[in-house]
This record gives sequence, structure tokens and C-alpha cells, in this order.
Amino acid sequence: MTDYLGPHWESAALVVIDVQNDFLEGGAAPVAGTREVLPALAETTAAFRRSGRPIAHIVRFYQPGGCDVDLPRRAAVEAGRRIVVPGSPGSQIPSVLLPAEVALDSEKLLAGAPQTLTGSGGEVVFFKPRWSAFHRTGLESWLQETGCDTVVVAGCNLPNCPRATLFDASERDFRTVLVTDAVSQVTPERLVDLEGIGVQLRESAQVVDALSRS
Repeated sequence: MTDYLGPHWESAALVVIDVQNDFLEGGAAPVAGTREVLPALAETTAAFRRSGRPIAHIVRFYQPGGCDVDLPRRAAVEAGRRIVVPGSPGSQIPSVLLPAEVALDSEKLLAGAPQTLTGSGGEVVFFKPRWSAFHRTGLESWLQETGCDTVVVAGCNLPNCPRATLFDASERDFRTVLVTDAVSQVTPERLVDLEGIGVQLRESAQVVDALSRS
């Protein structure tokens, strides 16, 4: 029987979702447990770099007073609440996850263009305006251009953006993996739901090992 679910590590890309300073404990809109998963997430990003595999960091920006915001936060942002404001320290990606110190180019990202972090274009940043990393972004085209058929997801707040991204990846026939100890807000029930659509569950150590052998 053909295996349509198992990850192809030699053609896998890591998608790191919404890991920005404002979403860490102590930030403007903290998501519990996000800071705790940074070590496992840093190990995973480093392993992808060592193996020469692509990495996409997905970020959000909310313009105070703006309305292009997901519905649960729209009223607060329209009223001026400051969360991941473009150009602010809170909107930046923690440096431990990046190949070098770099500031996000919010103007470029908000215009829909990716920000390249490495010369080869193997590590990029995309802005997304809603839950899924595929919604109004160039992620799908970038994955196709880099020859990826497997999407490995990690980051912030599993029930929202990572979950939506995994569903959308599956709908596009990508093989899907969730790094369970490198994503916040994990519960057994959520993992069972994701396994039901074919998402493969791996811990960061398993991902690092698989990449080293691929």
C-alpha cells in the first residue's frame, strides 16, 4: 500500500508560526507556554539549517486602529491596543530562532513580499493576516519552488494558527508533521484531532535525528 502520510525529510520545510516577542510570557499578548518551547524550537530550526532544508517564519502585524485583524482581536486593535505593532520590539522574532540578528522589514512584509534571511532564499519570513500560514501569503508558491512536499509545523498556540496551517497544508496534499514539544498550547485531545487528518506527531529530538539521517 502506498504511504501518503509519512514525512519525506529530504524534501521537508519547517514552518515556524507566530513566535514573536509580544506572544511570549511578559509580552503584550502572552500565550502560555510559548517561551517554554523556545529551546526545542531553537534545536529544530538549527537542525533544518544544518541539513540545508528550507525554513519559513510566519508573523503577524496589527496596526493600532486598523481593521485587517482576526475577529477575536479586531475590536481591541481598532480601539488602539498595541500588539505586534509593525516595527516594534514586540513584533520581532526572538533572535535564538534566527540565523543572525535581523529586524523584520514590516513594510515589505505587509506588501505581501517575503523577507529573505539567507542568501540562497532558504530561510524567509512571510506576513499572514489570519490564522493559516497559507491565507493571503506566498507560502504555497515558495514551498513548490523549493521542491518541498512535507510541511513541518512548530510555533505558537496550536489550537489557532498551527492547527489551521496543518489543515490547509493537508488540503493542498502536503505531507504534514507537528513538532509536539516545539509548539505551545498542546493537549492530548488536539493531537488526536490532528492525527485524524494524517498529521504525523514527532518530538524535536526525533526531527533532529531524522534530518541527520536523511
